[in-house]
Amino acid sequence: MKKTVLNETHQALGAKMIDFSGWSMPLHYGSQITEHNAVRDSVGLFDVSHMSVFDFIGKDQDAYFRRLLANDIQKINAQKKSLYSLVVNESGGIIDDLIAYKLDDRYRIVSNSTTMAKNKAWFKQNIKSFDVGIKRREDLSILALQGPQAVESFNQLGILEPITFEYMGYASDQSIMVSRSGYTGEDGLELILPDHAVAETWQRLIAMNIQPIGLGARDSLRIEAGFNLYGVDMDETNHPFESNLGWSIDFRDPERNFIGKDALLNIDAKSCRQLLGVIVKGKGMLRTGQKIKYPNGSGEVLCGTFSPLINASIGYARIDRGYAHNGLVSIRDKHTEVEFVALPFIRNGRVVF
Repeated sequence: MKKTVLNETHQALGAKMIDFSGWSMPLHYGSQITEHNAVRDSVGLFDVSHMSVFDFIGKDQDAYFRRLLANDIQKINAQKKSLYSLVVNESGGIIDDLIAYKLDDRYRIVSNSTTMAKNKAWFKQNIKSFDVGIKRREDLSILALQGPQAVESFNQLGILEPITFEYMGYASDQSIMVSRSGYTGEDGLELILPDHAVAETWQRLIAMNIQPIGLGARDSLRIEAGFNLYGVDMDETNHPFESNLGWSIDFRDPERNFIGKDALLNIDAKSCRQLLGVIVKGKGMLRTGQKIKYPNGSGEVLCGTFSPLINASIGYARIDRGYAHNGLVSIRDKHTEVEFVALPFIRNGRVVF
């Protein structure tokens, strides 16, 4: 398995290590619920160095990304901004979701670990008619500092000027880039820094009594916050409108012909299946693949977890239109009542449904 620079550090902290898409990663450091609550209540520290970082150069970068991405890269023509976007194929299926950053003379992409090889091939396949070069940055690590005390904690390090920029902005120097973003629904920062500097930065943050967080809490936090996970809640068989991501498609410029545009324009977004939140009313845990029924249709559970804040099993389901407020899910051959809600379940530590 692949290992991040911090692999031995995680083991020394007592982490339970698992195989996550070919990477040896910490599932938890003793208690997933403790880690989940730390992020909601104060601050937690994640090693997410399994994510993929690509840097681009060349004079045709803007034209290339206006073609490649479903969102419009011109939204971040001003430096120190980042953009969430999907990459879709010609049929409108989702190849991946990612974050694009506008640096001084180039763009940077951070995407999922499971899609690294596929993304690299797709980027190169569509780069042929543009003066653009691409390099995967295997020399960089990524830490995520998440929670209501994240910015305060980072500022205590003194490695950059105090954070004052807004969500999806970033700051950088010659060695580190810090963006105000994350995957938990809380305020937070993501740090991209050289491999040789990550251990010291991690240890300094841990010395501040910040709780390390594993993949278990990362999943329960992102589900509460309404964030999709590629390969679980969406893939190339799904289009953005049935994945709660229609907001990230930019059709405003009629001259911009991004890959998959024609296919997406021909989809009736008001009649396709819908991605919703699901809450179990009673006992039972939601799991991927469970079937849901209700008087006017059916659906399937995509993911599930226990929510400490809601104190119930929650998850996502993709279901037919015409749903009522409640339905039934099949859990161990028993029909259990569930409630359908719009995502997210939680925003800034508060239940919003």
